[in-house]
Amino acid sequence: MKEWVARTGAIGLTAKTGRYGGTYAHTDIAFNFGMWISPIFQLYIVKEYQRLKEIESNQYNLEWNVKRLLSKANYRINTDAIDKYMIPKLSFSQRKEWVYSDEADLLNIVMFGCTAKQWREANPGRVLKGENLRDVASINDLAILSNLESLNATLLKNGLSRKERARILIETVKEQKKVLDRVCRQILRNFITN
Repeated sequence: MKEWVARTGAIGLTAKTGRYGGTYAHTDIAFNFGMWISPIFQLYIVKEYQRLKEIESNQYNLEWNVKRLLSKANYRINTDAIDKYMIPKLSFSQRKEWVYSDEADLLNIVMFGCTAKQWREANPGRVLKGENLRDVASINDLAILSNLESLNATLLKNGLSRKERARILIETVKEQKKVLDRVCRQILRNFITN
């Protein structure tokens, strides 16, 4: 092996003779060699990699899941406000179901710049994976959306028109994005310097 390493100028692989001699390889090379000679070792590496990725994924998804649940809870606050303050004012010919989707569209347009339907049409591959607009939103966006749902319920209670609510919601998104972006930058700076 020592001669082969010398002749080929191998990088990441060394061979030494003597009492403490042996062949030493970079971990990537050693893993590949081990997987080549032992299917059991290969299976062990693959399973361990999958286990570590799952742990990593769970750590990152925990905060996202909390925000998603909060968003769902506030969605209920918003729909209850629709039930209480909008549905009773509908004429007989108006469809109750459309009011809910119109209000969801309002929040999606204010927050994401498109309706859920527009997002689905623009992202068919993600739809096939079972994802929706809110599933791919950032944690900051979900936090703001949660606040918008609660705010919209209050605005409905106060009898504001759709146009007035949209204006207030848009301003709220701008303000909250600035604050959250600033806070995230500060956290990142602190993390890098410490």
